[in-house]
Amino acid sequence: MTNRIKQIQALGQAIWFDYISRQLLDSGELADLVEEGVTGVTSNPTIFHHAIAGSTDYDDEITRLIRADKSTNEIYEALVVRDIRDAADVLRPVYNETHGRDGFVSIEVSPRLAHDTDGTIAEARRLHKTIERPNVMIKVPATPEGIPAISTLLGEGICVNVTLIFSIVVYEHVMQAYLDGLRTYAKTGKPLGLVSSVASFFVSRVDTLTDNVLLHRVQHGEGHLEPLMGLAAVANAKLAYAKFKQVFGGEQFGDLRAAGARVQRPLWASTSTKSPSYPDTKYVDPLIGVNTVNTVPPETLRALRDHAVVAQTIEQDLANAQAVMNELGGIKVDMEWVTGCLLEEGVKKFANSFDALMQAIDEKRANLQASV
Repeated sequence: MTNRIKQIQALGQAIWFDYISRQLLDSGELADLVEEGVTGVTSNPTIFHHAIAGSTDYDDEITRLIRADKSTNEIYEALVVRDIRDAADVLRPVYNETHGRDGFVSIEVSPRLAHDTDGTIAEARRLHKTIERPNVMIKVPATPEGIPAISTLLGEGICVNVTLIFSIVVYEHVMQAYLDGLRTYAKTGKPLGLVSSVASFFVSRVDTLTDNVLLHRVQHGEGHLEPLMGLAAVANAKLAYAKFKQVFGGEQFGDLRAAGARVQRPLWASTSTKSPSYPDTKYVDPLIGVNTVNTVPPETLRALRDHAVVAQTIEQDLANAQAVMNELGGIKVDMEWVTGCLLEEGVKKFANSFDALMQAIDEKRANLQASV
């Protein structure tokens, strides 16, 4: 049977799984996925809300924590830290075999801290110390307040997954924060290869908002714009990869490369297809390339296994990608406005999911309290 995961891996792209739950861990399903070629796991508040609030898998542990007189925050952290540790342990052989390049599981700092640099740094340090696994990445959003936190944390040797990147301009700031962080870490005298980071570029949401803008224009009689729909996200990602190669293949990274530093790989996130009219591997097939990661949710992983393209595609049609962005600019679709809205919306969505999760734990706590 064709193993597309490993075939894509051989082309230089790691496939990570954008999901985590107690059932995934306890059933051995994650171990099976790792055997199949999956080399990392990503999580976020929405995923944990679905896993914890949407099942009874955590109820016994919640009951035990209630008996121990733990608060809602303490219960939340105990549940999440256990899952992250268990996933990290499953992935540890991958981490060892790849000498720290892969085998990571990511956990997000509280989205309530997205605009708090000092708070983000403090929570990231605390999570890093609490989880005590070398193959954990702390997720920090690419907000203006998040960028200096990213640099500080990397300078301390904490592996960071920079999340919620939509804009190429912001991505350039993220790469610079990585370089600054590595140069700070280099002063410790420790091996630079111990520090790993990915830059999570969100893909499908760019099409969702851009398509809505274009559709609104069409409905208001502004011309035949339908051919541009569904093109912005992949074009944006391809141009981001070109920036990645420019930075990490050039002089900016030269001294760090010579000292043994790793590149900060672009990670394609939000790669499920949001529109039913688009192919289910729309954000997988055209974005395969060396030194990249694609983190796929369960339904996209199933599609990838079955019929994903296996080819180096990320650098194909670069001129067309630039032409798409130029054409959007020509009709006054401001991509910096689009990506700025998406960053703000992304922070809010994760904050809402986090709040809903805490409320769900509160409710479970109240319901289970009666039986304790």
